[in-house]
Amino acid sequence: MDDAVPMEIIGVRIELPTNTPILLLRERDGNRYLPIWIGTPEATAIALALEGVETARPLTHDLLRTILEALGAAVEQVNVTGLDEGTFFADLILGANGDELTISSRPSDAIALATRTGAPVFASRALLDEAGVEIHDEDEEAEIAQFKEFLDDINPEDFEAPAQS
Repeated sequence: MDDAVPMEIIGVRIELPTNTPILLLRERDGNRYLPIWIGTPEATAIALALEGVETARPLTHDLLRTILEALGAAVEQVNVTGLDEGTFFADLILGANGDELTISSRPSDAIALATRTGAPVFASRALLDEAGVEIHDEDEEAEIAQFKEFLDDINPEDFEAPAQS
């Protein structure tokens, strides 16, 4: 992805009042955030990995990491590539035997795997221009509070394309 923007995984937040998990990414060298609505199992998987919690039995993303390692493959990076009618898309870039493989993925699954492998996460510049939320505040707590205010006034349907006439 030529227009890839490096992103940081901020974490998973719960949007109220719907209690919907949101994966929150932040532009590494900028002030835009990318909120991605995700499912509860993926939110749990990401949060556990970010907190360094090891479960008694491997979760699905832990199992996938182990399988990739056993096959001699590595997660090179995750690219969040687009948004269509409220659904985000991503590519999981794998390196295996000197080859690069691009696998289409849900961003939540790809990022859950990235949190376990240390793979970098990127977003397309066009996606950040379309769905990024710009916050201008040096204080991270104030940034999060401002973002929460933004979430109070938005819902997943706001990211859907307008109806074609």
